[in-house]
Amino acid sequence: MVIEHLDHAVPMAEALVAGGLTTLEITLRTDCALDAIKAISAALPDADVGAGTVCNREQFTAACEAGARFIVSPGSSAALFKASRESGVPLLPGAVTASEVMAARDAGFPVIKFFPAESSGGAAAIKSFQGPFADTLFLPTGGIGLSNLSEYLALDNVAAVGGSWVLPSSAVRAGQWAEVSKLAGEAVITANAITSQQIV
Repeated sequence: MVIEHLDHAVPMAEALVAGGLTTLEITLRTDCALDAIKAISAALPDADVGAGTVCNREQFTAACEAGARFIVSPGSSAALFKASRESGVPLLPGAVTASEVMAARDAGFPVIKFFPAESSGGAAAIKSFQGPFADTLFLPTGGIGLSNLSEYLALDNVAAVGGSWVLPSSAVRAGQWAEVSKLAGEAVITANAITSQQIV
């Protein structure tokens, strides 16, 4: 979720939850992101609200203080690994190369964000990691939508899929929350038809 206006935060989250998506990642790409995490956490206590695009320890700490229950990063660093271990707040570090996967695994993180998925080899690349990293799970994001969702969810080493296609900018700008709920519901139905894995 990229939230440009704070007054969109709760209605957007409510629309996603109404469609069946209850794991919500608010990216720290806008000035109101931390306030949005606070607002959504308060309004929807049963939703699993986290922060994304977390790139350093300061952002990690601020997101946790805002109420984030999990942290997602496009990459990884020793500082983020340490922050997660010390706080107990789960971190989903990013990796797309074998060396990056190994570094995350060595740090104790066996579930990894694969981002940007499509431009980093897509489902074929993740499938290739099954051999050397059989006990590693991936959560791909970036370039994923209904048209290629099944390619990812069919993989045994994909734990879940993240995507923003359920939040088209035109619908968000217009406050068309029913459309967002519809798209979220379609994503859930599609995923359930493919696998028991999740869309987040």
